[in-house]
Amino acid sequence: MEEELKELYTLGKEHFDRGLYYDALGLFSEFIKRNTRFADVYHMLGVIYHQRGEYDMAVRAFKRALKLNPNYTEASLNLAVTYSDLGKFQKAEEVYAQAAAASQVQAKSGIPDKFARGKVANMHVEIGDVYKSLGMYNEAIEEYHKALKLQPGFVDIKTKLGIALRDKGDTKRAIKELKEAKKLRPGYSVAGINLGVTYYSLGKVNEARREWKEVLKREPGNETAKMYLRLVEGKK
Repeated sequence: MEEELKELYTLGKEHFDRGLYYDALGLFSEFIKRNTRFADVYHMLGVIYHQRGEYDMAVRAFKRALKLNPNYTEASLNLAVTYSDLGKFQKAEEVYAQAAAASQVQAKSGIPDKFARGKVANMHVEIGDVYKSLGMYNEAIEEYHKALKLQPGFVDIKTKLGIALRDKGDTKRAIKELKEAKKLRPGYSVAGINLGVTYYSLGKVNEARREWKEVLKREPGNETAKMYLRLVEGKK
C-alpha cells in the first residue's frame, strides 16, 4: 500500500474506532477510489451507513466486503441485521444461516467460536422478538429455539421462549421452560414473575402468589411483583 493510502486507512480506522463516523466516511470513501481490495474498509463503510440509517448503502457495502472475503463473519452478521431493519426477514434468515456456518471456526477440539455463536444467537432472538410482536408465535418459538441451540445457558432467551409458548396457549411447555430458566439462574426475577403470570392464567392463584412473593423476598422493591400481588389479594 502506498504511503498516502496507508495514511488514509490508518486515519480512517482511528476515526472509526473513536466513533467519529462522519470523518471516517470521508477518508474511506477516498480510499476506495484508489483501492477496492480491502474487505474491512467496505465493512466499516457498511457500519457507518447503517448508523446513518442509509440501509441500502450499508447492504451494498457489506455485500462488497463479503465478495472480497466470503468468510467475513462480522460482515455477514451486520448484513443480516441490516436486512432485518429493512423488514426483509427472509433475506435476513438466509444470511443468518450463512453467518452461522461461517462462524463455525473449528479448532482440533471441534469447539466453535463462542463470540460468533453469541452474536448469531442474539440475532435469532431479535427476529423472534419481531415475530412475537406480530403475534406469529410459532415463528418466534422457532427462532428462540435456534438461539438456545447456540447458547443453551442464556436464561433470558429461555424466558422469552416460555413467554411465547404461554402467549400461544401452550402453558404446559411454558411452565417447563420458565422453571428451567429459574433453575439456571435462581435470582432471575423475570422468569419468576412470568412463571407466576402463567400460573395465574390457569387460575392457579396460590402458585402465582408464591412465585411473586419469592421474587419480592429477593427484591423487595420489585414493582411488577408488587403490582401482581395486589391483583390477587383476597383471592384463593
